Amino acid sequence: MPELPEVETVVRSIAPHVLGQTIRHASVSSRRVTRGDFRRTAKRLTGATIRRIHRRGKQIYFELDRGVLYVHLGMTGKLLWNAAPGKFARAVLEFDSGTLIYDDVRQFGRFEYFDELPDFFTRAGPDALAIDFAEFFTRLKRHKGHIKPLLLNQSFIAGVGNIYADESLFAAGVHPRARASRLSKKRAEDLHRTIVAVLQLAIDHRGSSISDYVDAQGERGNFQGQHHVYGRAGQPCTRCGQAIRRIVLGQRGTHYCPRCQRT
Repeated sequence: MPELPEVETVVRSIAPHVLGQTIRHASVSSRRVTRGDFRRTAKRLTGATIRRIHRRGKQIYFELDRGVLYVHLGMTGKLLWNAAPGKFARAVLEFDSGTLIYDDVRQFGRFEYFDELPDFFTRAGPDALAIDFAEFFTRLKRHKGHIKPLLLNQSFIAGVGNIYADESLFAAGVHPRARASRLSKKRAEDLHRTIVAVLQLAIDHRGSSISDYVDAQGERGNFQGQHHVYGRAGQPCTRCGQAIRRIVLGQRGTHYCPRCQRT
């Protein structure tokens, strides 16, 4: 699933093409991706002008001159600029300058029009790049469970998924099974700082292309070449040489170094 760095990269790669542009024609075709009346969705989008594009965590919304277009990429969703519509194109927006396609093989994403911003967008936790340490620490102390599943909880902080939780915990030297509420203020500060640093570095490298992710031009990210633990089970730790371990925690595969990360 695209996480914060991938979604931010997609937004940045789309914005120059569509900001200030008017949608000349809209079409949607997936009941799983676009819920409700297709005709109303297409009618409300057609003729609307895009004023701004916002990202919160893994969610995107296009602020229009009437209403909003909400997009969540789900597991395999892509927003592609001027690509040829394939068999997995679930929505198409046509502009004078080109075409924006929402492509989604598994159809776990969303592409929906709302008259106003839906509640579920704002119910997500604070964006992982925007939350300050004081709020992060306060939220941390409310949870007695393991830190790794907590970082994946989008109501705790929004935008961190499996890749960047593993990489951030490694960078901070925190074991994925560490109890969140028991982290000292110093270790919590280290974790907060490394989450921001890892996410920002991943954005600088245009995200991690593990399977389906590409930006709006169809180009892959390259941060996957800098992963220290994620997807490296059995390989030597880049710091100490110990074999990276993989466990299942909170029903998610979790990678860590047993020597560098302590509980």
